[in-house]
Order: sequence, then structure tokens, then C-alpha cells
Amino acid sequence: MSERGASAPQARRHPDWIRVRIPGGPGWARTREVVAESGVATVCEEARCPNLAECWAHGTATFMLMGDTCTRNCGFCAVSHGRPKPLDPGEPERLARAVERLGLVHAVVTSVDRDDLPDLGAGHFAAAVRAIKDRVPACSVEVLTPDFQGRREAVETVARTPLSIYNHNLETVPRLYKRVRAGARYERSLDVLRWAGEVRDGQRFTKAGLMLGLGESTEEVVEVLRDLRSVGCDILTLGQYLRPGRDHLPVERYLDPSEFEELGAEARRMGFAHVESGPLVRSSYHAWSHVPGAV
Repeated sequence: MSERGASAPQARRHPDWIRVRIPGGPGWARTREVVAESGVATVCEEARCPNLAECWAHGTATFMLMGDTCTRNCGFCAVSHGRPKPLDPGEPERLARAVERLGLVHAVVTSVDRDDLPDLGAGHFAAAVRAIKDRVPACSVEVLTPDFQGRREAVETVARTPLSIYNHNLETVPRLYKRVRAGARYERSLDVLRWAGEVRDGQRFTKAGLMLGLGESTEEVVEVLRDLRSVGCDILTLGQYLRPGRDHLPVERYLDPSEFEELGAEARRMGFAHVESGPLVRSSYHAWSHVPGAV
């Protein structure tokens, strides 16, 4: 693998291999209707995911708990930040009904950061997982959580629910944390994955993802992959960072698809049970296939 560092020139437009589908079709329309009626936000919309059209056409969405306003302001993220509204205790049940209506076999649930809450939102996450499993027992559940400020008890509150995958994204390499992940710490995020894995005791899986193209080198990425394996992370996603708007961090470089293939192969050699690596890969993209043994 070749080294591509932060000195690479910024690209001015998406390369030809970054192509996003236009929303449409009966599957997309039905998903949109169910999501709207649920009153639960989706990261698909709030984070301007490039795969929204494809995923919604297949009748799946990634739900975002606790409103659409985040207490943090990360430079890469399109989700609004500010003072969130109080928690809605009926949200977990509405989410479960939406999962049932969509006929999901694998539900992905994430959230905004809620540093304003006494338990940082862990209890609400746990209630959502249990509501889904109570209503749709056969549906596997994946959570994508914040770092909960490094509070182990919050991580364990979520990890002890009947989920299948505990996901927490590292997003980038340690050198870029201060610029990319406001309020986060690299070692803290590794701890979240370690603690979640210890609670699951090998019965379920942990997962993490990185955005590439923010100025990292290949060597830095490989070192992060080693760190993830050292804390027992099972599943990995690698995707291209795409700038949501002019107020967000610029893309330093667009990786060629062959580079994603090389990094994916390296990750598999390290022992990750499942790896998704490609320009448009996101944490929840084809998430139903990320459970080892599912495909």
C-alpha cells in the first residue's frame, strides 16, 4: 500500500466513482411514509447519507434517537447542534412499531450526543432495543452509540440489552481528533469498544468505522486497525469522507477504490470477522450482512 498523507491537494469535485442514486420508487416512498409517521429522526436524512435512496428503496433506514439536535459540533457532521429538546418517553415504542411496519430483519439505531442528560442517553438506548425485541423478536438490533463521555456504566447499560452488534465509530486517526471530533478522545473510544465486548463476552459483536480522506496516511489507518483488533473489535467499515456543506471540513483527498480494496484486505488479514471497505460505505450500509455468519 502506498502512503498518502495530509499534504495531498484538495479535490474540487467528486471523482467519477462517487455516484449517488436519485430517490424514487415505491419502496423509497413507503419507507419515507413509515419514517415520517413514526416521528423518529433518521441519520439517513440528518447526516445527508449518500446511500439514502438505495437503502430506503430496499425498505430500510437507520433511526436516530433522542431528537435531531446534538450537544456536540463535530467538523464532519451535518447533524444540527445546540440545545436539544427533552426526551420523549414514547419514542422507543414508536421506533419499534416502525421497525415492525418496515419488516426489518436487522434494525440499526443510533443517536445524537446527549451530554445534557444524567445518564447521557444510555437508558433511552436500552429502552429502544428492548422495545424492538419485544415487538419483533426475530429482528436483530445494532446500536451505534456515542462515547458516553467514557462512562463505563453507560456503555454497559446499553451492552447488556439483547442486541446483536454494539457499534461505536472512531471516525479518524488519533492525530486528527482535535480537528475532526470535538469533545472526543481516541483512547476513550477504544475503551467503549473494549467495555462493550467484555459485557457481551463473545456472544455478540462489536463494530467500528472510519472516514478516510481527511488528511490521514495509510500507515496511520493501519495502526488504528491494529488498535481496534487489540480491543477485540469484530466488524469494520471504511468509507470516503464526503463534505456535507461549506461549513464542514474539506475533503483533503479522494481515495481510489483500489486503496479501499487494499485496506479491506489488510483488515481481513488482521482477523476482522467482517469488513466493508469502499468509497460509499457507511456504518449502516448493508448492515444486515455485517453479522458474522449472516451471509
